[in-house]
Amino acid sequence: MKPVVSALNAWSCVVVSVFAIIILSTIGGLYKSNHHSMTGTTEQPKDGAAVASTIFTAVIVYAVFLVFCGLQAFLHIRQSRRGAITLS
Repeated sequence: MKPVVSALNAWSCVVVSVFAIIILSTIGGLYKSNHHSMTGTTEQPKDGAAVASTIFTAVIVYAVFLVFCGLQAFLHIRQSRRGAITLS
């Protein structure tokens, strides 16, 4: 299997995805608990859990990006070490 994206793009995507998962998970957790530092008050937004579920959906999307880009980076490593696998 050949990589679809370049090695630089794959590794950049891995780094960005990891940071996005960490940061968005923290923000989602704060919204889920209606923490006043994120909402300004305990009343706004009215449904902090709905905001948190939207943020956690973004976390899932970044996790999919992480898996895809991680596999692409792995393919680049494998290709540079011993060449691509060919079927005979």
